Amino acid sequence: MNPSHLDVAAFAKAQVRLEGDTPLAQFERLVEDCAGELSGNVTWAAQGATEPKVGGKDEVWLHVEAHAHVPLTCQRCLTPVPIALEIAQDFRFVADEETAIAEDDESEEDLLVLTDALDLMALIEDELLMALPLVPMHQACLSDQAPLSKEEEAILSQEKPNPFAVLAVLKTRPS
Repeated sequence: MNPSHLDVAAFAKAQVRLEGDTPLAQFERLVEDCAGELSGNVTWAAQGATEPKVGGKDEVWLHVEAHAHVPLTCQRCLTPVPIALEIAQDFRFVADEETAIAEDDESEEDLLVLTDALDLMALIEDELLMALPLVPMHQACLSDQAPLSKEEEAILSQEKPNPFAVLAVLKTRPS
């Protein structure tokens, strides 16, 4: 089975499991967020399944897992920091976009529209991108806060006027 053009309905009906190691460099959008030397793989697995639905067709499900180590830029020291990304996500497929929107609020799983072919690698890349930390940092940079310089302390210690002081004066002033 080709993970780039996966027939999800057939995959789920057969309850097939695909797994692999794909070089990190093949995930172009993920690589855009990386810093430093790229090495390693994204290890992934996908399992299809169907579940009976009362009064209708069986529901099509896909469970996706992946993990990778990506080099990101530490937002404190600006050097590369290796970050472990782990995903485990269930997807339920529905007939159309309207159904997905209507059922989205009540469902714990992600909903996707069932199409003829799904790009599994793009789906895995999307999930890895969403797993990226907002502010990547080394553990040492998180705990080692540098002391403020005298200039920074002076700026922070300056008293700023209270923006509501003018309103207080206007309120107490006789008309």
